[in-house]
Amino acid sequence: MNVRRLIPTTAVAGAVVLGLTALSACSTSDAADGGDGDKLKVTASFYPMQFLAERIGGEHVAVTSLTKPGVEPHDLELTPRQIGSISESDYVLYLKGIQPAVDDAIAQSGVKNTVDAATLTTLENHGAEVSGHDQGHEGEEEHGDEHGHEEEAHEEHSEGDGHNHGEDGGADPHIWLDPVKYAEVAKGVGKSLEKADPDHAADYRKNTEALVGELNKLNTAFETGLKNTATKTFITTHSAFGYLAERYGLTQQGIAGIDPEAEPTPARIQEIHTVAEKEKATTVFFETLASDRTARTLAKDTGLKTGILDPLEGITEKSQGADYIEVMESNLAALQKALGAK
Repeated sequence: MNVRRLIPTTAVAGAVVLGLTALSACSTSDAADGGDGDKLKVTASFYPMQFLAERIGGEHVAVTSLTKPGVEPHDLELTPRQIGSISESDYVLYLKGIQPAVDDAIAQSGVKNTVDAATLTTLENHGAEVSGHDQGHEGEEEHGDEHGHEEEAHEEHSEGDGHNHGEDGGADPHIWLDPVKYAEVAKGVGKSLEKADPDHAADYRKNTEALVGELNKLNTAFETGLKNTATKTFITTHSAFGYLAERYGLTQQGIAGIDPEAEPTPARIQEIHTVAEKEKATTVFFETLASDRTARTLAKDTGLKTGILDPLEGITEKSQGADYIEVMESNLAALQKALGAK
């Protein structure tokens, strides 16, 4: 992941004005297609939100993602037209803390039906080196006051740099990589769509139940598939899998914190080598939307294998599946192979 290019709020405000001006001069926008008819115009911030909106909204929604396929979502810079199109939406679904430019634009859009997925489940803190197996109990204790914890997490997001993995105390936003948390979000999205478009509430409810059922099956597959493994430790260039690690009793070791393209220091390479030997880790995982240079460098230096573990921030032709469910199944297969599932 590259160093985040943050857009000042003043710049976003100016772009909002420009975007609205552009929209007023043109009858079409990126967010709505002329053939959408009476469909609910939905803007999703990036792929995990787009997937939920499309699956739950079904035939009643016209969904546009602000993040095009292949674009690293954290680096997204919105055009004036995109910013203006947000205010033309009937419903906006996003995840606060992932994309600062999007957060600012939505805050100033004036759209009534805006849903922050982070408010639909509980966020937790995960450092660059996350041990779901060893630290899971601490996470459970934090759940004692879920609402208070959630509010603190959101405050940290708004004051932080927008993409905080927990290294300096912020909440980890990668909730979609835990099928259980993603299902909680799906339920909340379903209810919010029912309120936004009550005429089709029954269909939204039906679609939500179907999707939650798929996510429950996915959770069961992960639980079963990762229950008995030779090791519980996996190494990744992107410290995005804290929720997944905690859910299934695994230990995530991030190479260089939040930036998967950063060159690891000699000291960190030695640390990873030591951990790999001690925990019998076999594989260094990289992702599809970032360079594999760091993973291959480390693998060469430590004698480990490389593999793909997709944080599912976008779907491209390089993705190991056509949608969220398929890519998560590929992630499970990759983890089973790397961890020595029995």
